[in-house]
This record gives sequence, C-alpha cells and structure tokens, in this order.
Amino acid sequence: MEELDGEPAVTVIPGVNSKKNQMCFDWGPGEMLVCETSFSKKEKSEMVPSCPFIYIIRKDVDVYSQILRKLFNESHGIFLGLQRIDEELTGKSRKSQLVRVSKNYRSVIRACMEEMHQVAIAAKDPASGRQFSSQVSILSAMELIWNLCEILFIEVAPAGHLLLHLLDWVRLHVCEVDSLSADVLGSENPSNHDSFWNLPGNTQTLTELELKWQHWHEECERYLQDSTFATNPHLESLLKIMLGDEAALLEQKELLSNWYHFLVTRLLYSNPIVKPIDLHYYAQSSLDLFLGGESSPEPLDNILLAAFEFDIHQVIKECSIALSNWWFVAHLTDLLDHCKLLQSHNLYFGSNMREFLLLEYASGLFAHPSLWQLGVDYFDYCPKLGRVSLELHMERIPLNTEQKALKVLRICEQRQMTEQVRSICKILAMKAVRNNRLGSALSWSIRAKDAAFATLVSDRFLRDYCERGCFSDLDLIDNLGPAMMLSDRLTFLGKYREFHRMYGEKRFADAASLLLSLMTSRIAPRSFWMTLLTDALPLLEQKQVIFSAEQTYELMRCLEDLTSRRPVRGESDIQQLQDEDIETTKVEMLRLALARNLARAIIREGSLEGS
Repeated sequence: MEELDGEPAVTVIPGVNSKKNQMCFDWGPGEMLVCETSFSKKEKSEMVPSCPFIYIIRKDVDVYSQILRKLFNESHGIFLGLQRIDEELTGKSRKSQLVRVSKNYRSVIRACMEEMHQVAIAAKDPASGRQFSSQVSILSAMELIWNLCEILFIEVAPAGHLLLHLLDWVRLHVCEVDSLSADVLGSENPSNHDSFWNLPGNTQTLTELELKWQHWHEECERYLQDSTFATNPHLESLLKIMLGDEAALLEQKELLSNWYHFLVTRLLYSNPIVKPIDLHYYAQSSLDLFLGGESSPEPLDNILLAAFEFDIHQVIKECSIALSNWWFVAHLTDLLDHCKLLQSHNLYFGSNMREFLLLEYASGLFAHPSLWQLGVDYFDYCPKLGRVSLELHMERIPLNTEQKALKVLRICEQRQMTEQVRSICKILAMKAVRNNRLGSALSWSIRAKDAAFATLVSDRFLRDYCERGCFSDLDLIDNLGPAMMLSDRLTFLGKYREFHRMYGEKRFADAASLLLSLMTSRIAPRSFWMTLLTDALPLLEQKQVIFSAEQTYELMRCLEDLTSRRPVRGESDIQQLQDEDIETTKVEMLRLALARNLARAIIREGSLEGS
C-alpha cells in the first residue's frame, strides 16, 4: 500500500491551458480550488489570465449522488452494529454474525444497484443514461467482489462446500442463469428444452454430489476410451465437457460470460471437491485460457485473481485504485479486520490499514453538507488517529445556520472536545455581535467560557444602556447566576442590573449598599463611575436618609477621585464644550446632594446616639 504503482490520472480542466500559463491551487478538506494566474511562462507576454474562472475539483464526487447517499446511510447502521458485536463471541456464533453482516452489506449494494438500473432505463438524456449504466456496472462489480470475499475469507468454505458456494456465486452474478432456469423449469419437458444443457445448476447435497460425480465421471471416461460415441461428435464433445476437458469447454466459450464463469464450470466437471489452497492455480490458468492472449486482464480480473490467491491486501489495494470512492474498501477492510484477518498489517505512518481507510472514507463524507454526520461515527471507531482527525474536521464545518451550529456543538460536547466547543461558541458569539443580537452573543460567550469576549459583550450592554437608558435581554441578565463570575465586567453587569431591580422594588438601603460596593471594590469600569454616581442622586434626595455618613464619605471620595483624574484638554469643538458643561453641572449637583445627605446623616446618627 505504501508504493505508488504508476502515475496518477490526469484531470483535464476545460478552458485552462497549463502549458501556456501557470496554475495556482488551494487545498480544502475535501476539494481543491484551481485557477490560472496572471503570470505567463513566457516573460514578455501580457499579464492577463486567459481563463477567468475558478474550478472546484472534488475528490469524492460520489457523495453527491442521491442514490449512493442511500448506500452510505444504510451501510452506516450496519457498520455501527458490527462495532458492537461482542468480542467474547467465538466459533460458529461469531462467524454466523459476521456472515450476516456481510450479507447485509451486499443487500444494500444490490438495492442501490437495482434503483440505479431503473433510473438508467428512465433517463431521457442519453449521456445521463450512460452515466447511470456505468454506475450500475461498478455496483455490480462491487457486489461480485464482496460476495467472493465473503465465500473465501468470512465463511471460509471447506473443500466440497466451496464449489457449492462458487456455483451460487456465479448463478447470482451471471444474469442469464436465473432467466434461463425459469424458462427451462417452466417448460413441459425440461430435459428437452434447448437451454437445458447450458445451465450449470446444482441442488444436491455434498455427499450426493461427490458420489454421483465419481460414478458418472468413471462412466464417461470408459465411454470415451471405448469410443462409444465416436460416430456422434456432439455426444463425444458432451462427454469431454463432463470430464472437464479444457479444450472442449473452450469450444463452448460463447455460452460462458467470463473467465470466472469458465473457472467454476471447469471445477464442477473436473474437481468438484477442490481445496481452497488449489484455487489460485485453477483461477490463473482459467484466466489465461479464457483470454487466450488476445486481451489483457481488466482491473476486475486482477481483483478477483488476488482473491482466489487469498491475498487480502492485494484485493484491497487493487480495489482502492480501481474504485472511485473509499466506501467499498473501508467497509470490507473493517469487516475483514473483525474476522481477525488483518491484525498483522500495520502501515508505516502510525495507523493500521483498517483505520487508514476508515479515515479516508470519513474525510470524504465531511465534504458533503449533511453526510458529515455519518463521518463522525467512523472517526469515533478509529482509536489511534480518529479523535485528532475529527477535531480538525469539526473546526472546518461551515456553520451556515444556528440549527447546524447547535448540532455541531452537541457532537463536540458529547466527546469533551473543549477547544472545538470554545471555538464554535466564539464564532457564533461574533456573528451575533455583528447582527447586534447582544443577548445571544452573551449567551454564546458564556457557553464558550471566553472571559475576554464576555467582557466585550458586557461593555456593549453597558454602552447601550447609557445611550438608551434601559437594558435589553433582561431575562438573560436576570438569570446569569454563577456564570456572571466569568469576568469582572460580566459580574458588574449582573450586579448593576440587580441594583436596578432592588431600586424598582423600593429596597433603597440594599440598592445603596450594592451601588457603593460596585465602586469601592473597583469592579465597575472607571468610565461608568459617573453613571453610578448619577444613579445615586435619587437615593440621596429621598426624604429618609439612605446613605450613612460613612457611605456618603465614600461616595465623595469616589467623586473627587474621578474629577481629579480628568485629562486636561486642549482646543475643543463646540460639542466637546457642551459635554464638558453637562459633566460639570452633574458634578456640582452631586457635590450639593452629597453635602446635604452628609448633614442629614450626621444629624440623624447623632440623634440616635443621644437617645
């Protein structure tokens, strides 16, 4: 798997002349952007691109097929069920479960193939029809390979039973057999039907097959040696076929669909109790005899030949090269790994073959706007690199809607992916701020536990309050609870809102104590002190004394501290002068109110002491 067998296929982009102009590209998680640059390979040419387009090249286009999406969705459930098979199961019980899983995978492939076939027939556009028909051929080849792997690697059929399985395999995948069988059996006299001898069918038990085969094989040999049917070439040819004579079988080549059909037919008549270890010899010789040097083996031929040679890794390698996506090799390798057939094969970059292929398949799913959710589970079952890969892919999912963002967030939270949760929440918080949805922004920043961003949003709340004189999103601010401890500014926002609530409930003493503590504890931003002191004015002007003498001194100290540190301004415009006049008026009003309150507080406290 580590070696590159040849040059990769060249993808031709229409309208782009790579020989004339230089290309630029940028990789994405599942695709690549390609365009021409304005730089020509010839120095004196004009700096103008001849192709003003940007092309998107996807590596897994199959994920966008509506029919193949059903294949991905259905097989996802089978995959999860396979991962949960009890490891303690051994022997026949485990084997039967694995065979059942394999058959489930094949049934999904066949269902998609049949649906694709119907779409190909109904296609009005000839080009689309050819495209769908090509996909049908690919799905058919996938099931053919999978079925053979199921027989050889999962069921591990012994001698005798092996041929019975191979007969079923050929009968299932050579379409003419089923229709011919129906015609023959439906006739009045099946033995006289024209297609009777064209069917290599068998419904007998292994023992019956072996005994009868031995009997008629000896009888046929005797007839042939005695030249019993020398006067009838057809009967003599039939005798040779029943004895498994290669030349006689090849004379009827037009009745055989392909070389593996020829292989099973040859075994049926020459060696029905063939041992698995001998299959590779018969397979290779059948391929050579059937092709006869007239053509080269196709990729499918090489894959089947590797399977007959029991070379699992070569099967996976050839399939990875020949097929257009990772679905087949990922699921087949996973199943074979559960059969304990790939335990010794590790790759040099820190992963095993099963995990590498699952990672590639899951990465392809993440290129689709909805199938990425399936990819999450595949990453979960990759123990070495799955977690890291999932984290990288989750960060790249475009959060187009809040519903999708919540889905992504839930997945990350379920897997304790703290950094990804923070990143997603911060992205959503920034979007909310840009849309002036401060309540949502604050909620996301709290969920992200981002103190800096919570401070930023809190400042926006306070600025809005100064401009409008009221708070928005009161329900959120009133129910901050322990979350307000995330940052000092958020704490101040929550406490300041609590001050207003106390004041509205006419709990003036509690409101005054809270207001003073916000200033003396330095939680309140200095820029907000004047607003707090202004909020104190109604309490200072109450008929009853709210602030004690000591509290009044504290307020005076805060006011003097604020006014003494005001920067000295140079030349100012009219607006600045007006603002300064307003601030000066506020300061004078506060000083007057504080002085009155101090006098009242001293008199009241003195009277209480005297009494």
